[in-house]
Amino acid sequence: MSDYARKPRRKYCAFCKDSVEYIDYKDVNMIRKFMTDRGKIKPRRVSGNCAQHQHVLATAIKRAREMALVPYAVPVISGRVDSRGRR
Repeated sequence: MSDYARKPRRKYCAFCKDSVEYIDYKDVNMIRKFMTDRGKIKPRRVSGNCAQHQHVLATAIKRAREMALVPYAVPVISGRVDSRGRR
């Protein structure tokens, strides 16, 4: 059996594992783990959360955005220059 035939490891919900009861929207360092570098919420298949905790986490991220603790979107800075020399 080759290495490519193995199944990927099952991701377990970090909140269920630690038996977290409440996801605090003010805990920005924890919330950032479940967001992309562009400020989007990572999907369940990437983060490994269960459905209940993913829903609560999304609500906490949206509250943190509303309170301006985390940004809605991060501006994209491109290194490309157009024909007029502008970025």
